[in-house]
Amino acid sequence: MTTLAPHIALLGALAALALLAACGPMSVERAEEACYDRARLAAGPRGMVAVGAGSGGPASKVRLEISSEWLQGKDPAALYNSCVYQKSGQPPRRPLYDRPGWKG
Repeated sequence: MTTLAPHIALLGALAALALLAACGPMSVERAEEACYDRARLAAGPRGMVAVGAGSGGPASKVRLEISSEWLQGKDPAALYNSCVYQKSGQPPRRPLYDRPGWKG
């Protein structure tokens, strides 16, 4: 008769190691991408308004995103720097205002 206890313990240890690896720091490139949207929202609200008509009659849609960082008046560049550092353990490779597409 064989026991499954050693196998279950090994699987549990492997799962714990995989979970710890997933919680580790990410690459600075991934951190910059993840923090970029947060910085955009800190620069100001984002939203859209759509109005149209179809076979079902008139329709409209409104979407507005406001971050607590914007409401608190936080500097998007400082937020970006600290976010990238927290996620990767490294400073950003380039400042927020030098990133292509930044409109702040």
